[in-house]
Amino acid sequence: MAQAPPDEPAVTVRGQTYTPRSILSRNMGTDEDQTTAFPPHKIVGNVYYVGTRTLSSFLITTPAGHILLNSTYERNVRTIEKSVTQLGFKFSDVRILLGTHAHGDHQEGDALVKELTGAQVMAMREDIPALEAMRPGGKAHPVDRTLRDGEEVTLGGTTLVAHLTAGHTRGCTTWTMKAQEGGKTLNVVFACSYRSPAPVTPEIEKEFNRTFDLIRSLPCDVPLGDHPAQYNMAAKYAKLKANAPNPFVDSANCWVEAEIQEAMLRAQLKMQQAAKP
Repeated sequence: MAQAPPDEPAVTVRGQTYTPRSILSRNMGTDEDQTTAFPPHKIVGNVYYVGTRTLSSFLITTPAGHILLNSTYERNVRTIEKSVTQLGFKFSDVRILLGTHAHGDHQEGDALVKELTGAQVMAMREDIPALEAMRPGGKAHPVDRTLRDGEEVTLGGTTLVAHLTAGHTRGCTTWTMKAQEGGKTLNVVFACSYRSPAPVTPEIEKEFNRTFDLIRSLPCDVPLGDHPAQYNMAAKYAKLKANAPNPFVDSANCWVEAEIQEAMLRAQLKMQQAAKP
C-alpha cells in the first residue's frame, strides 16, 4: 500500500502550528460539515451568513434585491435557499451572484442559482476558463459579466469592489464593501483563499507576492473568508449577544489567515529549494 506523502512543511503563526493537511481539514471538515447548514445569522449591517458549517455563502441585502456571494456545491443550493428564507428574505430576490474563486466547493452551484433566481452571474476574467470547465450534470456555467481587477458591482446602494488576489486560482477574488452599523461605516473584506497549490511555480510565487502586498493595503474592520474557519466564525457566532459589541468586528485579526498562508508559502518554497539537486 502506497504511503501518504509527508505532511509538510509545518509553520507556527501566533502560537499555533499548521501543516498542509491540518489547514485542509480545518477548511473542509467532513462531508457532513460541507453540506449541513450553519445557523443563518446577521454578520454586520446588510451582510448575512447563509452557508454550511465549512463552506461560506454570504447574502448582501438591498432594497433593489440581493447579492449572493458563493453558491458552493450544487447540492447545497437548496440548503442556502432555506437559510435565506429563515432570515426572512426571498431567494427569488437574488439579483446578482458573485464568487471568490473557480473551485467546485465555492462556485459549482452557480448554474442552479441562476436557474432558480435569474440572477446575473459575474466573475473575474482570469477565472472564466476554470468556471466554464465546471459543468455539474452537464450544465453550462453561466457568466453574464466578466470583471477586471478593481471593478465595482453595485445594487440598491451597496457597492462591492472586486480585487484580483491570484495564487490559489488565477482569478481568485477578494471582495470589499462598506456596511453601516450603529452609526458607523465599517469596511468588510470577503477574503478569497490564500492557500498555495503545491508545488509552487515561479508564476504562482509572483502572483502571491502581489496578492499578499495588496490585501494588507485594504481597509478592514470585518474580516470574512470563503471557509468559516478562516475568520473563526463558530467562536464569534457563539459570542453574539444583544446590546453587546459585535464579535465579527475584528480589525486586529484581519490578516491572520494571510499570515498563515504566506508563512506556508515561504516554507514550501524553502523546502522545494532544499530538494533541488
